[in-house]
Amino acid sequence: MFMFLTAASSGANSGSVFFMMIAMIAVFYFFMIRPENKKKKKTDEMRNSLSIGDEITTIGGMIGKIVQVTEDTVTFETGEDRVRIQTKKWAIQTTSKFEAAEAEAKKKKR
Repeated sequence: MFMFLTAASSGANSGSVFFMMIAMIAVFYFFMIRPENKKKKKTDEMRNSLSIGDEITTIGGMIGKIVQVTEDTVTFETGEDRVRIQTKKWAIQTTSKFEAAEAEAKKKKR
């Protein structure tokens, strides 16, 4: 930032400074913002495609099988004792189908 102010005040070519700022913004977008948006979109698709019988893992680490899905909540059973837990869809971290699809995609990239 200090270099920017110094270069602009010393009569340096302000066009090159402007170009460098645009380049930094583009790099920031392509290496940080865009991948995060892709990941968020994929996770939203996974959460919207939840169905009864899917094996899930919550962000808290609980694992279970879905027994009911509503618009914004999911009820799942854990373990052999069949305890039912209700949680919001945003708390679902992954499903077994989603993990299998990601593993397959990684194999294809190699």
